[in-house]
Amino acid sequence: MIHQFKQNGQNILLDVNSGAIHLIDDMTAEIVGAMDAGKNDEEIINLFQKKYPRQEIFEVLDELHELKANGELFAPDMDVPPTFKAEGVVKSLCLMVAQDCNLRCKYCFGAGGNYGHRGIMTAEVGKAAVDFIIKNSGLRKHCEIDFFGGEPLINFRTVKAVTEYVRQREIETGKIFKLTLTTNGVSLDDEKISWLNENNISLVLSLDGRKEIHDAMRPDLKGRGSYDLVVKNFLNAVKSRDGDNYYLRGTYTNRNLDFASDVESMLAAGFDVLSIEPVVLKDSELALTEKDLPRIFEEYDKLSEFYLERHRAGEEFFFFHFNVDLSNGPCVAKRLAGCGAGHEYFAVAENGDLYPCHQFVGREKYKLGNIFGGVEETARHWTKYFRESHVMNKPKCRECWAKFFCSGGCHANADLFNGDIRKPYEIGCEIQKKRLECAIYVQAMKLAGSF
Repeated sequence: MIHQFKQNGQNILLDVNSGAIHLIDDMTAEIVGAMDAGKNDEEIINLFQKKYPRQEIFEVLDELHELKANGELFAPDMDVPPTFKAEGVVKSLCLMVAQDCNLRCKYCFGAGGNYGHRGIMTAEVGKAAVDFIIKNSGLRKHCEIDFFGGEPLINFRTVKAVTEYVRQREIETGKIFKLTLTTNGVSLDDEKISWLNENNISLVLSLDGRKEIHDAMRPDLKGRGSYDLVVKNFLNAVKSRDGDNYYLRGTYTNRNLDFASDVESMLAAGFDVLSIEPVVLKDSELALTEKDLPRIFEEYDKLSEFYLERHRAGEEFFFFHFNVDLSNGPCVAKRLAGCGAGHEYFAVAENGDLYPCHQFVGREKYKLGNIFGGVEETARHWTKYFRESHVMNKPKCRECWAKFFCSGGCHANADLFNGDIRKPYEIGCEIQKKRLECAIYVQAMKLAGSF
């Protein structure tokens, strides 16, 4: 399978199964298209000899056949490795330490941060979660825990207690934990920043770009904007850790389809490790619809050129969705299924209930058990279904050129829109494919030194 596209006048050819990227001219693009349509060399020569010199056609065909022989063009389909089918180990947990929040974001998928059940996680539940991942991680040495909510800093006591317990259990077991905390920044004061730094906890900071956009989307409990406070707190945090071990994450809705301006605003505010994500909402005035896609695509084009302009000027920044590795790529298992929700990754609700991921919390159909008893036998069919829901088992994904980059997309979004984690959220797919084309283009231009 191949995918050809043109970005800013540059023809780009992706060989899907090998992951090889080729920058090609118009003639080569046409010849590859004919090969993909099943035409042989003689048919191709007859088709193009009035348009291009025969000798040049011969040379292109020779180069393309060499690429095929090297496995870099029309590579065979990837098989699902036997080890992938076996039951895996638990690698990471998301702890909903506070199913409550001090903001009321307009697009919140968690019903104001409470996920339908407001509550605060006790230290007992959090420590049991640590024991759960140690017990179920097998021989795996590296594990991850994300403190999430709602807003986890409103339950800082449990965050501290669980972190202390993690460090104790690392010594006892030889495991190494990466800890991350996702925060809206309202309660991120100097004392908490200092403690988070001392305990090497990575930060995901939520900011929606420009002040007017952020304040409209992320008001506090009284409806007031939160931008000025959280930017001040975020800058303090980033400066205190020398610009490392964080990234700033925004969300765009149909109210700011000019989201490249929000990325520029984040940079201007002093942040250079960034991400901005499309909102995922159903039956909402803020939702993205099919009619928004052309405008969204234009904005990604704009963002890719802005990124390269900064790179050319020596002012490069890290944009999460343009960070595509064209040289090695992810391992086979990661290419087949991305996040591991429901079998390698679980969310722990504030009361200890287990769900496939944080976005499934509150969807009782997907409750898998409890942190004290583990995954219930009656829910084992779900863990099996999630593990087997890789791109080769999703009909639409199997035929999609982007499958080994997106790994089948978000299961929670698929369930929200289609009631089945194997039926991907179509608008999300279209956005993902456009974003990937821009990412491939950006990285190819950087590698080629071409601007």
